[in-house]
Formats: sequence, structure tokens, C-alpha cells
Amino acid sequence: RLPNASALGKIFTAVPLGNPLYQMLELKLAMYVDFPSHMKPGMLVTCADDIELYSIPDQENMVFDKSGFTALAHPSPLVIGTTHGVFVLEPAETPRICDMDYRTCSQFLHKPSIEKMLECNAVCKREGEEFVYTDSTYYFDYGTAMTLLTLFSEISPLTCEIDAYGDFLQALGRRATVDYTENTANVTKKENSLVEIRRKIFHCLKGTALNVILLNNSKFYHVGTTEEYLFHFTADPCLRAELGLLSAAFSVCHLEPSAKTRACMMHSILHPSVTVSQGSVVEYSRLDAGVKVGTRSIISGCWIGTDLTVPSDTFMHSLSVNLDGKTGFVTVFFGVKDDLKKAVSSPAHMKALSLFKVNLEDCVGLWGLFSEKVRFSGDTSMCSLWNACIFPVHSNLKDSFVMALGMLNALDSGTKFTLPKNATLTSLQETLQSKNLEEMLKFRKELYEDILRANLNNSV
Repeated sequence: RLPNASALGKIFTAVPLGNPLYQMLELKLAMYVDFPSHMKPGMLVTCADDIELYSIPDQENMVFDKSGFTALAHPSPLVIGTTHGVFVLEPAETPRICDMDYRTCSQFLHKPSIEKMLECNAVCKREGEEFVYTDSTYYFDYGTAMTLLTLFSEISPLTCEIDAYGDFLQALGRRATVDYTENTANVTKKENSLVEIRRKIFHCLKGTALNVILLNNSKFYHVGTTEEYLFHFTADPCLRAELGLLSAAFSVCHLEPSAKTRACMMHSILHPSVTVSQGSVVEYSRLDAGVKVGTRSIISGCWIGTDLTVPSDTFMHSLSVNLDGKTGFVTVFFGVKDDLKKAVSSPAHMKALSLFKVNLEDCVGLWGLFSEKVRFSGDTSMCSLWNACIFPVHSNLKDSFVMALGMLNALDSGTKFTLPKNATLTSLQETLQSKNLEEMLKFRKELYEDILRANLNNSV
């Protein structure tokens, strides 16, 4: 959903703050800096692609000292609840409105419908407005951790993916039932063992308390999709004001102030003649003279040569790979609204997949490829843009981008673009499996040194 975070992991996603640049890891540590001193031994679980901002009275602290699980809860509109976890609270002995309150949860709903929220009494009302309490970070104590370790020793090795939220939290609370174990609607890959493993987790945790800390004066920001990432880092005035987000963080950038406010540059070097349109993000990249980037685009890890133009609503990310003992470079490209997860059951049905609003069969035809010869990596019963081998491997970073842009422009214009003979084609999935992190970090380090040098010269 945010492919530029896949190579190093979402916890290392760049955040437009700091000099040098902060990553999500530093932001998380800053947000939770007060937790450990008010926490009994245990584990804290958090997502790497969300930001929780909250206010509590100066004299109070969040305390994690109860047995079982303790989760943070944020008031959210009902529609947000349909894509997150929702808490059904036990009735309060003395209802009160305050910035922070400790309550018990009777049931946890995972991505429920609005009808389900109403049916389970998860919907709260304040000043005539309906809302639900949604999940973010949670803690469990040492005793619970040991219980889970014992369970793990019984069921390992795992043959299916366990959800750190849905598969644990749905087992908790007085009203928890085993029914959820059969529901695989939100599962990307349905392994045969999943239901059985879920049942074992349920019976292991049944009766364990789910405590919640209601943060009534809090905001929850999710930046895990391309749409959310672009909105929060460029267009959202609330997060910008609350966190002090920068338009140009640790970058050499000469954009006009008016243009800066609606675009975001991080750890990048832009020639003075570069144009970046509003709503776009450029990270860990070098843009040479005359480069133009359209609106609502994401450029990550790229070296864009002179006078090239990136269309609007475009995602382009350059990665380094090790193939057959050699270092190569791949630039992947998608529309920011393309669905990388949408899958068909075989390569023969690739026409149902869409890249930049062009069906994939027509795409490969424009690039001079035969659709029946297009390879999909990994499980070919799930063919998607994620595992379509359509991206050429090149010997250098700059030329890799030129090639990818040529392929992209062919889709836009409907004209043919001929790939080099015997070009090695790979997928985003395969690229990540053979990624050369050392080479990618070397490029970032070179940018870092050049930015430091430029900043030093400007300060003299």
C-alpha cells in the first residue's frame, strides 16, 4: 500500500522533520518516551504507519500496570471504525467526560460494519455526535507474554500469517466468542491452517482482560497508503501545525515559498530549476536541471536526469538488486491509485489488472511483450501488480529511471516503447527479495554528505 516503505520497513519511513531527517522510529520513541517509567514489565505493540497525538493533564500519566492487555483508544467517526479495530466498552459506574479515562472492554471488533458496531453497542454519543473508540497501540504484561510464548512453542513452526491486532484482541473481553476465527474476509492469503491457529489463540487467551485507556483529546493519523501519505505530508494543515512538519526537511531545495507549502521534500537535492507541483513528495532523491514533477506524485530513491518530466498521480521508486552476483537497478512505477493487491487466478486473466488505467495486457503489448510470456513471481494463483515481472533491470540508477519513464509515457500516449533485447524483467515482489540495501544506503549517504556540504556553504 506504500511500496517506498517496503525495502527498509515502515518503521524507517522518512518523516519531514529534523536535521538530519527523522524517521518513524524516532517519532514513535518521542511519542512513547513517558511510557516505560509507568509500565510494569511486558510488551508494547504498535503499528509503524500511524501517528497518535494526544493531550492529558500535566499531573497525570498513562499507567500500564494491569494484568492482561491494555490498549489505547481514540474517538473516531463510525466510517473510520470500519477499517480499524473498535472497542465495545463495559458500562461505566460513574460516566464522566475527561481527557483520559481507564475502562474495561467487553468485546473487540475487527474492521466491523457500521451495522455491527450499532448491534454490539460500540457506538457512543457526545453532544449529539456519534463516534466509536478505535485502536492503535497496546500493551500486555509479562505473565501474558509467557502464556503466548508457551502457545508459540506448541504451534510452531507457523504456517500462516497471524495478525497482531485482529487475531489476539478479538479473543479478549467478557463477550468474546470463537466466531471470528472463521472470518477470513480481511485476510490477503487464506492458509488452510489459519482457522485452527486462531482457535488455539482464542482458547489460550479466553478470559484475559482487555483494559482500555480512553484518550478523549487525541488524534490518530494513518499514513500507510499512498493517498494518506500524500495528504498528511502535503495537504493536511492539522498534522503540519501539530507536529511542525516541514515542506523541505534536510534538503537542498530552492522552490518558491508558495509552492513549498503544498509539496514535501525530504533528504533530497533539487537543482534550482526543478519544479515540484503541489501535493507531491520527493524523498531520498536527486533531481537534475529542468526536472518537472506533476501533482500528487511520489518520487523515492531516484536520480532523475536533466529535463525529464514525471506525470501527475505517479509513484516512482528506484531500488538496487543483486541478481546473479551482479548489482543492478530497478525503477518501479504505479499510479498512486492503482491497487497492487488486486489479484487474478492466473496470468491468462491479466486483462483484469489495471496500471495507470490501462489494462495490463495492453500495457505489455505497448512495451513489445507477448502477454502469454509475461511471468508472475511467487504464487501464480494470485497474479497482481505486486508480482508482475514487468520492470527491467538496468546497470545504473539514472538509466533505470529513464527506462521506467519511457514505459510509463508509452501508456499515457498509447505509443509503442521497445524494451532492450534480452532485458531482465522483475516484479516488485522479486525486487524486494533480492534487494541490495547496502547500495541503496550508499546512495542515501552520498546525498547526506552533499546536503551537509551545501548547508555548510550556505551558512558561511
